[in-house]
Amino acid sequence: MLKDLLNLPNLIRQLDTFGGRYKETMDRLRGERFAGTSGGTLVEVQVNGIGEVLQVRIDPRLIERKEQEMIQDLLPAAINQALEKGRQAQMQAMQEITGSLDVPGISKLMDSMLGGSK
Repeated sequence: MLKDLLNLPNLIRQLDTFGGRYKETMDRLRGERFAGTSGGTLVEVQVNGIGEVLQVRIDPRLIERKEQEMIQDLLPAAINQALEKGRQAQMQAMQEITGSLDVPGISKLMDSMLGGSK
């Protein structure tokens, strides 16, 4: 603990660098797309790297056949799959940013912020 306090100026510089890299990374993740599918290709969902749902595609045959129950089952599965891919990309990006940042507990903090390690 005392060692960490003595290294405070270095830690502050690292945090400042982290802030800029974090914003750049979030901007990049906002532009990335991750797809999730279910029912083969009956339902496809695309999200960006910050967890926003961008597009939902439902096979027209499901709608024509009025398969409401099937759609209700397939949609969450596709959304969750896409979101998990996005979360993995977030975790990887955060590990790249924080890899050189020597702050006790930073990994647990990032996991909780990004929804990992449930």
